[in-house]
Amino acid sequence: MPPMRSWIESANAPEAEFPLNNLPCGVFSGAGGGPRCGVAIGERILDVAALERDGRLDLPAAGVFAAPAWNAFMALGPAAWADFRATLTALLAEGAAARDWLAPYLVPQDAVRLHLPFAVAEYTDFYASRHHAFNVGAMFRGPGNALPPNWLSIPVGYNGRASSVVVSGTPVRRPWGQIRPADADLPVFAPSRRLDFELELGAVVGQPSEGMVTVAQADAMIFGFVLLNDWSARDIQAWEYQPLGPFQAKATATTISPWIVPKAALEPFRVPTPPRERPLLPYLAEPGPMLYDIALEVALTPAGGGETVISRTNYREMYYSAAQQLCHHTTSGCPMRVGDLLGSGTISGPRRENRGSLLELSWGGREPLALASGETRSFLEDGDTVTLRGWAQGDGYRIGFGACSGTGLPAHAEPAGAGR
Repeated sequence: MPPMRSWIESANAPEAEFPLNNLPCGVFSGAGGGPRCGVAIGERILDVAALERDGRLDLPAAGVFAAPAWNAFMALGPAAWADFRATLTALLAEGAAARDWLAPYLVPQDAVRLHLPFAVAEYTDFYASRHHAFNVGAMFRGPGNALPPNWLSIPVGYNGRASSVVVSGTPVRRPWGQIRPADADLPVFAPSRRLDFELELGAVVGQPSEGMVTVAQADAMIFGFVLLNDWSARDIQAWEYQPLGPFQAKATATTISPWIVPKAALEPFRVPTPPRERPLLPYLAEPGPMLYDIALEVALTPAGGGETVISRTNYREMYYSAAQQLCHHTTSGCPMRVGDLLGSGTISGPRRENRGSLLELSWGGREPLALASGETRSFLEDGDTVTLRGWAQGDGYRIGFGACSGTGLPAHAEPAGAGR
């Protein structure tokens, strides 16, 4: 698809994250009002809540943007999503007659605060990158036994905490937990020493389900995508995860980017999942390409220091697509809700510089990573800022997600009476 030009000039630069081809959905405050829905275009935000209030939008239901979240709009369904996108595209296109009356509804992005773009109903995190799963398995079980027996047949995942999902820019406090030192048989209660990030893409479910859905139906249910950092306490995880898997190690925080990039904006960038090493069961068969060509990078900035890009990879490296994950999630009859969030799982590629976590980049701490400042990292230190970035690159334009960042804070003082 060629670049679409807007009368908002900042949207037309080839490197602009939010061109007319994108139109991501977020929630902002400032400029004389509380949190409300807006759509990013160039360096501006179109205040769609104010447009609705003033009767400037023709929507199939009233009060869609009355709440500071996109859930009510998502519930209207794919036909409404497409109509709304077409309406905004026409209003913002170069030469549009709406320019004069629409201009007052535009707010500078640098003058506002961004919030969670939707109310997270439930949160599920998957483990769907073959490179990541192999690396972690090889680290702990050896390369000959790296993948669990079920991995090539099933999108492995676990149910996380929706309450822990925070928007980019929210500080993340180092967690306390049970940790078993390498030279001890019993655990201690202490702050995590192996705090990590996980580079992921989050799928935002925009339609509910009752009973099982197909992969094609699951794909139609997805409204859009966000960048996602699943913060992980590796030492807490190592002690607790057997036999039932992650629990407190993953409950500290999950950071998402403030803009939901609509699935429609990513359509030109669809790519297929990789060849299957083991045939999948028929219900997981894909009707077409279900991944996207989205370049991803992770930057680490120590307190008082400069940024180092420590990983570059691509969402096309995933073994299972978000549609397959969502389809599998419904096989038990589990109802999906508007606002459910599905984490892709850590996105890693075939080379060291493509690994999507410090656990892999430092190979469990045995190969510390060098930063531009001369410091090294095996895991995150207090004051470190992790920033995820992502974009789909078109011919003369890009579809950006905005930054997904968080800064690590020291652990709280030990709770009174906790005792170690």
